[in-house]
Amino acid sequence: MMNITLVVPELWMTLLSSLVLLIDFLCPKVPKKRLAIFSIFGMAFIIFQLIGMAISGVNETAFNTMFVLDPLAIFFKIFILVATMLVFLSSLDYVNGLPHFQGEYYYLLLFSALGMMFMVSANDFLSLFITLEFSTFGFYILVAYLRDDVKSNEAGIKFFILGVLTASIIVFGISLIYGDTGTILFSKIAAIEHKMSIGLVLGLLFVFIGIGFKIGAFPFHAWIPDVYEGAPIPVTAYLSVVPKAAALCLFLRLAFATLSDLKQDWVWLIATVSIFSMTYGNITAIAQKNMKRLLAYSGIAQIGTILIGMAAGTKIGADAVLFYLMTYLFANLGAFVVVIIYANATNTDDIDDLVGLNRKSPLMAFAMLLFLLSLAGVPPLAGFIAKVYLFAAAVQQGLIFLVSVGLVNVVISFYYYLIVVKKIYSVEPTDATPIPLSLPMRLVLYTGITGVLWLGIWPKPFIDFSVTATKVFAGLSLR
Repeated sequence: MMNITLVVPELWMTLLSSLVLLIDFLCPKVPKKRLAIFSIFGMAFIIFQLIGMAISGVNETAFNTMFVLDPLAIFFKIFILVATMLVFLSSLDYVNGLPHFQGEYYYLLLFSALGMMFMVSANDFLSLFITLEFSTFGFYILVAYLRDDVKSNEAGIKFFILGVLTASIIVFGISLIYGDTGTILFSKIAAIEHKMSIGLVLGLLFVFIGIGFKIGAFPFHAWIPDVYEGAPIPVTAYLSVVPKAAALCLFLRLAFATLSDLKQDWVWLIATVSIFSMTYGNITAIAQKNMKRLLAYSGIAQIGTILIGMAAGTKIGADAVLFYLMTYLFANLGAFVVVIIYANATNTDDIDDLVGLNRKSPLMAFAMLLFLLSLAGVPPLAGFIAKVYLFAAAVQQGLIFLVSVGLVNVVISFYYYLIVVKKIYSVEPTDATPIPLSLPMRLVLYTGITGVLWLGIWPKPFIDFSVTATKVFAGLSLR
């Protein structure tokens, strides 16, 4: 008999999103900010429930093992909900200025978060595909939410077309894997004594390509710059972190658990993608004039850095990936929040228009400084510890060349991050009018600043959280 308590967090999330939609439809005069605040408290309640499950050590499956709730899934569910709460806070001022804004914006964010909560618990290829698409439906609408903006419409069309293409690639790969192994369950595939047949190789390659699209790794990154630039900035901030993290959870389950016996066959592939992602993302970011596009290419490079831990193919590598994602959440989302505030005040998000930001808002300037330096990997900020953790995991496996390329790319990233910092601090603005900061925006900025400082100065609790989450890989053939 199925243990229904395993899906209680998803059931609460379903109820929460349904209530938000119903309240907005039945009571249109209710202020939209109240819907956001109601949603934030609802997600906080679910997080406390997940923490309780983590403390109790839940590690069970449901729906004939298609759904798994283990420490890894709980880690990512909490990650998704925390990020969603921060995006809700950062959206409050932005969306209220849109002429066609309605409460369905918050519903679509909740709907996408629900899909990703199911995604990180996927335990077979069917649930992998369904949850990937489930989580993407809301983003098709959210990316094109600025319906009077040509760039937003173009971004929505591009995102939809490439999303459909990705879905077809994944389905084709799954069909090849099923044809070769006779099963779609991760646990049964892991138990098979693998022989690298053409069908299995092609099937896994197509699935990995599909996941590569979702995380935005080179050469599957084509959608990222235009979609990031055209989408509403809070949606861009969400896309830059949360869907990538959920897809990486699937990637970890596939590579580290299901296909751990084939480690020597997939390590080189991930290492190659990592090298090209880091190099392409960092070099291309140098030429960008728009802050959203710069962070888009920076994100491609950051994914390449994360894949160093994947290429290590060890539990320590998995620990490093999870810790890096936590540091990336605070730094990258925080940088986007500064862009949101500035765009609201000045109606521009170009890098050149950030000149003299320290004169207009010392808090925003200081926050952006910390966020960019953390992304670059400057001690004692969170990004430094995260990069050292990843590099150490790779060195332990003898991936010296990969680490060398990573270090070179750290130096390259310093250049374009410091260009932004220079404009913020070294150039006098033509208009030094102070930029007002609302309470929600201050909360998000302070949370981001606290995160990059805390994870850098005292990372142990977060590292322990990561180590606990990856216990599901203990005992596997990961050396």
